[in-house]
Amino acid sequence: MTEHVPTRTSRGGPAADPGDAFWDALDAPERAALRAVARPRKYAPRTPLCYQGDDSDHIIIIESGWAKVTSASEDGREVVLAVRGPGDLVCESAVLGRRERSATVAALSPLRALVVPAARFTGFLDAHPGVWRLVSGTFVRRLDDADRRLQAHVSAHGARRLAILLTELAEASARHVPPDAAGGIVIGPPLSQEELGSWMDASRETVARALGALRAEGLVVTGRRKITVVDPAGLAEFARTPERPSADAFTM
Repeated sequence: MTEHVPTRTSRGGPAADPGDAFWDALDAPERAALRAVARPRKYAPRTPLCYQGDDSDHIIIIESGWAKVTSASEDGREVVLAVRGPGDLVCESAVLGRRERSATVAALSPLRALVVPAARFTGFLDAHPGVWRLVSGTFVRRLDDADRRLQAHVSAHGARRLAILLTELAEASARHVPPDAAGGIVIGPPLSQEELGSWMDASRETVARALGALRAEGLVVTGRRKITVVDPAGLAEFARTPERPSADAFTM
């Protein structure tokens, strides 16, 4: 993770942008103190960082790489709930008291992380009480993100629903890798069409058709587990534009 000199605030920490990852919102002394109680670890792609249903005995901060958050449905399907990237706090149930993990977190790409036992993390928070606000803000922001995505599922379909998701992923990706010379943004998390479909509550075929529509609009180009948003502003506009009902919608 890139170290930078943060702007100071009244709590003695950095001036956190609402979109900042947890690590990015810490100041240098807080980062040093957290590293002192953490154990660095590397994860290969598809390796779980924590399992749904396990006891919450540690938290993880992603230093580099991407992970997906999934939950098992009643029929055994894996449902993608979110994606986490550099600087994000994951497996955070440990700071909510002793409870079972509500989801599985697994690496999407080679991943480097800091693993902190629950007791050491809460001890760190007690020694740096201002960071509790950052942790609380992380929880609230994730609840807001889940609500916004649920609204998108209700109000949007097909290509527009995918455009909403890709716009969010492009914004997250651009925080870590700047756009290319032409302004294009490579989506960082290497998600398959099946994983995108699970996240969108849509079939792989629906995702394939939606990607085709976005390619036809000149908004994205695609490869195997790779999507490049070539026109971020155009994609965001497409995502905001309400869909026009088809003529079939008025046929009795």
